[in-house]
Amino acid sequence: MAACCPPKGEIFRRLKADLEQEFGTDVVITGEGTPQATGYFEVQIENGKLLHSKKNGDGYVDSEAKFHKITKGIEEALKS
Repeated sequence: MAACCPPKGEIFRRLKADLEQEFGTDVVITGEGTPQATGYFEVQIENGKLLHSKKNGDGYVDSEAKFHKITKGIEEALKS
């Protein structure tokens, strides 16, 4: 394990790849960078529901439990 965190862009790309592997073409994943270091890393679905927020205490998506929380939210949104 690395001593420091990978760049935020890499964190996003990893999560994007994992979600695309999980859901295939059922989802379209986009990212929006912030102009300065803000501490934000959020996962929000199209209807506006926030599934994960580093700023609100969730940290990065660095565990199966956090990933599962996101995938569960996406699955619920796809059903509706």
